[in-house]
Amino acid sequence: MAITLRSGTPKLPQAIAFDCYRTLFDNSHDDWKTTFDEIIKTQKLPLTAEEFWTRWRKYEVNFRNIRTDLGRPFNSPPFKSYRQAWTECFEKVFKDIGVNADAKAAGDRASLHMTDRPIYPETLEALDLLTGRVKLGVFSNADDEGLLPLLASEGLKFDFVASSQSAQVYKPALAAFHHLYAGLETDANKTWYVGDQLFDDVLGGYRSGATTVWINRNGTKIDREPVPDIEITDLRELSAILEHIGG
Repeated sequence: MAITLRSGTPKLPQAIAFDCYRTLFDNSHDDWKTTFDEIIKTQKLPLTAEEFWTRWRKYEVNFRNIRTDLGRPFNSPPFKSYRQAWTECFEKVFKDIGVNADAKAAGDRASLHMTDRPIYPETLEALDLLTGRVKLGVFSNADDEGLLPLLASEGLKFDFVASSQSAQVYKPALAAFHHLYAGLETDANKTWYVGDQLFDDVLGGYRSGATTVWINRNGTKIDREPVPDIEITDLRELSAILEHIGG
């Protein structure tokens, strides 16, 4: 385990909030390809899982790129849930390859996929170490139908849980973080936000005024500004930091 503090000793938080997927639970590309293989077999599609994933992912990444206008939030397109956006991505793939397949059924299967992700080995212990010391929250770019059953499946308890669907906005938009702080009944400058994404989580948390914590399990290099205030490799390090600063 390794902790990096980039902005001096952080202030004790009143709340620590988390992203969900790839922060508390894994969400690997390999698992997605398994789901795509199931769709292929069910619908008898003329694709390999790798090709299907690559074609679909192109449209899905474009959705992520255009869904939020950070400079002019009022110019952001109308909110779409992941289920709606993913179904539209399947429609485009099926049109590209010229097959009459069921995009809705594929979108339903992709959405169901989000309810059954493997929890990281340290998540339960890390949350147990923090419980009672600070408020705990979650804001995830996710649909409620995936996020809420996933958290419940492991019995995880939080003071406040929100999704992009319930807030009708995606991170890193400021409105997403304002929704989180209102739900936790705390201020940004008294909150640590923990996530795995330098764009959605670190940039969004920084712009909102939170202390940003980047969970970097794989030794990824920082490739954008702003840099996270705190970098960790294991969620249990959060408790060690609190102990270090007297919390």
